[in-house]
Amino acid sequence: MQAFLKAYTDMIAETIARLDPAEFQKAVDILTEAHRNDRQVFIAGNGGSAGTANHFSCDFGKNAVQTPGVRRFRIQSLSSNVEKITAFGNDIAFDEIFSQQMENLFDPGDVLILVSASGKSPDLIKACEHAKRKRSPIIGLTGFEGGLVRDYADANLIVPLTSYEMIEDIHSMILHLFVYYFKTHPQVLSA
Repeated sequence: MQAFLKAYTDMIAETIARLDPAEFQKAVDILTEAHRNDRQVFIAGNGGSAGTANHFSCDFGKNAVQTPGVRRFRIQSLSSNVEKITAFGNDIAFDEIFSQQMENLFDPGDVLILVSASGKSPDLIKACEHAKRKRSPIIGLTGFEGGLVRDYADANLIVPLTSYEMIEDIHSMILHLFVYYFKTHPQVLSA
């Protein structure tokens, strides 16, 4: 059992250590620009990645900005409202569960973050297409080789593994890195 645990945790540690700093910086710049221009941030994912999206929406909206008098990030998860998701899926199409929500909420310049191990989910690709029509930046957190999301994203944080469990673990770590970065670098939002 010790060998199993060591192999798993070593792979996580080695992979997060190889996170591309340039892509992380691009994502930070996109989020900083959104905050400065009072734009919204939207995040979406399916399955376990929906849970990750919901978790990030809570943490980023609540914890990333701690400076008194500085407004917090405006963020919402498109994966959080089961009533909307199932209504759009049932009445229109399941590949439009996110893009249909964006019709009412998403403005030009808002940011879209997508969390997907495969990067191939049709509902996420439709969300990408919607964001691109609005000339809005996309941050992609994917696995494997990035899937189709890689082609749309302005910042690509690809976890080059094939284990869904490890990819999802690292996606959660990357999103926590965003929270911690802004929490410990408040000056970037007031520059």
